[in-house]
Parts: sequence; structure tokens; C-alpha cells
Amino acid sequence: MARVKRGVTSHAKHKKVLKAAKGYYGRRKNTIRIAKQAVEKGMQYAYRDRKNKKRTFRALWIQRLNAAVREHGLTYSRFINALLKAGIVVDRKALSELAIHEPASFAVVVEKAKAAMTDTAQTAKAA
Repeated sequence: MARVKRGVTSHAKHKKVLKAAKGYYGRRKNTIRIAKQAVEKGMQYAYRDRKNKKRTFRALWIQRLNAAVREHGLTYSRFINALLKAGIVVDRKALSELAIHEPASFAVVVEKAKAAMTDTAQTAKAA
């Protein structure tokens, strides 16, 4: 039986790691042991931050909405509550984009939410 030399496989693995380490500083980019550690750590950060990115963007949309609805005399929490009462189902990303690019349309949404808020307050007083 012929002897199997594994140099090709090892070289391919090393090339894959070194390609991923391109742009790193010092020995992290060209020494396989250190590059492998750096790439693995980089992958861990990438996995974690893909999750954190969603949190960060949601927080940004909420901050933008809070600033936009305060111009109309509401707070973010009251606005979201009023939207629920009005039966308006729009996510925070879309509302944020609306507030930035279409202020007139956003003002209409806010007015509908305010109307729903006053309607529920009146029915509560009547009961």
C-alpha cells in the first residue's frame, strides 16, 4: 500500500487560517500558531457582536422615536402604549425611518395615537 503524505491537507488548512488573518498586525498575520488563536478569537467576537448589533439598533430606533415624539408632546412609552390602543402595528425601525424621512406622515401617526389615548381616557371616566 502506498504511503499517504499529509502535507497538502495541512498546507490547505494553514492557508485558510492565514487568509482569514489578513490585515492583522505583527506575527498574528503570518505565524500559524498565533494566527490561528487570533482568528478563533475574532470569530468569537463576530458571533457575539452579530447578536449585540440587533440590541444596539433597537436602542437607536427607540432613542430616535423618543426624540421625535417629544416634539409632539409625548414620551416614548406613552406613544407606544397609545399605538397599541389605536391598533397600529408598525415596528420601531419603520417608525424611526418615518420620523426621519417623512415627518408629516409621522405627525399623522402621532395624532392617531393621541386620539386613541384620549378615547380610552374618556371611556374610562364614563365607566
